[in-house]
Amino acid sequence: MAQMIPGRDFDHGAMMLGVVREGSQHPTPALEREAGGAFTRKEVCRLLKVEPRQLRSWERQRLIPELSQYKFRDLLKLKRLVRLRQEKANPRLLKQALNTLDDYLKDAPELGEDVQVYTEGRRVRIQIGRQKLEAGSGQLLFDFAEEEISKLLQLPGAQHNAGNIAEKLRNKLEADRWFERALELEQQGAEYEEVIAAYQKAAELDPQSAGALVNLGTVFFNGHAWADAEEHYKKALEIDPDYALAHFNLGNLYDEQGDQPNALHHYHEALRIHPNYADAHYNMALLSQSNRDVMGALRHWRAYLKLDPTSTWAQIARRELNKLEAMTVVHGTREIEASLRLVKRAGGDERG
Repeated sequence: MAQMIPGRDFDHGAMMLGVVREGSQHPTPALEREAGGAFTRKEVCRLLKVEPRQLRSWERQRLIPELSQYKFRDLLKLKRLVRLRQEKANPRLLKQALNTLDDYLKDAPELGEDVQVYTEGRRVRIQIGRQKLEAGSGQLLFDFAEEEISKLLQLPGAQHNAGNIAEKLRNKLEADRWFERALELEQQGAEYEEVIAAYQKAAELDPQSAGALVNLGTVFFNGHAWADAEEHYKKALEIDPDYALAHFNLGNLYDEQGDQPNALHHYHEALRIHPNYADAHYNMALLSQSNRDVMGALRHWRAYLKLDPTSTWAQIARRELNKLEAMTVVHGTREIEASLRLVKRAGGDERG
């Protein structure tokens, strides 16, 4: 089995730079249309000055869904994508951020009026009101500037506990800086010990930073320090039991160690929390196939292909699905044996 690289959290606190408010932008007159109306692909390309081949490319990358007609809200999302790509946003990070935003707004569509998506260096940031939305985990993170701390301390009821509040907020800010520093060190190929020390400092300053613990676990995983990786993934889940990325990474870790029952449990948990977690469906399909659970493998291959119909991984998934379907027709499910050893999806890697 090839080595898997678990996912990691990427977006974690920072001051805003060059923010553009999506919800407050006024559409151009050409885009003003009754909400129930629809735009053809040709109209979309003309209005947004996008070449048809570019639109198809974004669809293949799953940055946008493939549509024959676009409603007004679809057009605004596409307009956002056009701007972000003009700003040279990394396609993989952009996809991660936009998927996270879409998932979050499914449960709170009214917050879509106060959304900001912007680039900051190589990163893609999401801001909803006063809070940042962390790509991948979907967690909301408060974004306090130093000068705002004094304002918070003036709130009724805060005076008697001002010192404690100020210390916690300053620690949170410092933890965010150490988190960003750790990401930079990884990107620069810094020494293993230096990266670990930076993430540990972030976790020490902000004990509720599940993202720092997950990334620490991934650094240990890549160094084959399995026990340390497991410890940090579990600590992240103690903070946030519904952290899908932590469950997925634990599933990868246990699968790498040959512990299939625990791997299945954590993949199932990731899918319970995030039913459209494509990479979890992929790994579940492989695991089911290796256990000769034909129906389970068929179910997860089909789910994966609905979520990712065009990538290189989709080609492998489609091949395996076709093989199982053909064998099912000829032999019946009880006679089928999964014979291929495939490379598992790592997924969730949110680094630039």
